[in-house]
Amino acid sequence: MKLAYWMYAGPAHIGTLRVATSFKNVHAIMHAPIGDDYFNVMRSMLSREKDFTPVTTSVVDRHVLARGSQEKVVDNIVRKDAEEHPDLIVLTPTCTSSILQEDLENFVQRAQIESKGDVLLADVNHYRVNELQAADRTLHQIIQFYIEKARKKGDIATTKTEKPSVNIIGISTLGFHNNHDCTELKRLMADLGIEVNEIIPEGASVHNLKNLPKAWFNLVPYRELGMMAAEYLEQEFGMPYIDITPMGVVETARCIRKIQQVINAQGGAVDYDAYIENQTINISQAAWFSRSIDCQNLTGKKAVVYGDSTHAAAITKILSREMGIHVVWAGTFCKYDEEWFREQVSGYCDEVIITDDHGVVGDAVARVEPSAIFGTQMERHVGKRLDIPCGVISSPIHVQNFPIGYKPFLGYEGTNQLVDLIYNSFTLGMEDHLLEIFGGHDTKEVITRGMSADSDMNWSKDGTAELNKIPGFVRGKVKRNTEKFARDRGIEVITAEVLYAAKEAVGA
Repeated sequence: MKLAYWMYAGPAHIGTLRVATSFKNVHAIMHAPIGDDYFNVMRSMLSREKDFTPVTTSVVDRHVLARGSQEKVVDNIVRKDAEEHPDLIVLTPTCTSSILQEDLENFVQRAQIESKGDVLLADVNHYRVNELQAADRTLHQIIQFYIEKARKKGDIATTKTEKPSVNIIGISTLGFHNNHDCTELKRLMADLGIEVNEIIPEGASVHNLKNLPKAWFNLVPYRELGMMAAEYLEQEFGMPYIDITPMGVVETARCIRKIQQVINAQGGAVDYDAYIENQTINISQAAWFSRSIDCQNLTGKKAVVYGDSTHAAAITKILSREMGIHVVWAGTFCKYDEEWFREQVSGYCDEVIITDDHGVVGDAVARVEPSAIFGTQMERHVGKRLDIPCGVISSPIHVQNFPIGYKPFLGYEGTNQLVDLIYNSFTLGMEDHLLEIFGGHDTKEVITRGMSADSDMNWSKDGTAELNKIPGFVRGKVKRNTEKFARDRGIEVITAEVLYAAKEAVGA
């Protein structure tokens, strides 16, 4: 087991809680010791929602360890049912409480006898899946539960809506820019004359899940959440689903054309070509900007991309295909989705990195010395240490990813936001250089530690002083090249003379 201070995807119970609490009037009970109960704090600090249903913790303590927890868990479920009258209570253990190997399914069956609402145990292997996989599995489980329940009652909707309609699957609480993306998707569907049948799980009622088959198709904007549900609905009802993320001009157009194909295959008669052309020319500024002198100044600049599968793949294609930026490597922490990711970014980057080890990612960034990084909050910190700008394009979420202003990543307005993010992420002008030339207040100290322990080098006073004279926008590269020069020659202390020699030898 490896101890880490940073995880790109949280533990499985966080994914289950995200889905459960996204639904309206669904309560989650977490069977866990104190220490695992940070979800409420995390959500209240980050998501900036006016109100939300808090998660209840059925605490595993020394009394539980001595006597077992069946009575306590059952009592907590029955009490919550009586107090709050929820439509559904979802019980989930955590990695810690799973060690007890208790029969939680039996606890749920006992509690269901005394509860008026439904009670469900999250069917997730907490040792084998992470937050994203657990969220996908929990959403599928809840949908399947209510579809089968409606079938038994003969209450399931099978007749399609009169007008083309869609279920948008995968919008959830604590999702990266999910609220603004959802607004943009609803606007896009309205422009296309498509009714939104259901949006799940965020803000949805479990009682409406029986109406999912009424839609003409399902749209899954993020691979991380909703794919299992879409595949289930396709298998059970023959509902087609579209998993093309409408991010960037090209992919947004491709998604709309796929929607057109799906609708017309079911008897519709729509043609969205004029809409795509108008949006591309008049609404999205990305197409114009890509031909401007500003964007041409970025042509050939080196960048690296890292994040979840959906965002990392989309940004890689936008950088390479739409903005002419050289993506040295692209990577994802969704190791379970490696095959899809490699297929998506093939031809758009030089190298693919599949890892969830932030140390490996940091070293890979330092190795190629890009002009900009597009990654997560961790890569933003890496960029600060290496003096490389970073645009945040993926979860894990941070309070900055819940902006008060409107900042979608999807659709045509999303393309404008992405162009700004990409362009502004590169070091613009020569600010550091000008500050130094004109006696500015650039007093930042030289970073003498690399991304790995083996890059530590000692700098003499005169060596440090000489390095500080080098313009800030190239100082990091000079430092790393000089340290490599010294290390290769067994030099332990870098003096001004060593710095001069390195510059002559390697052009640092």
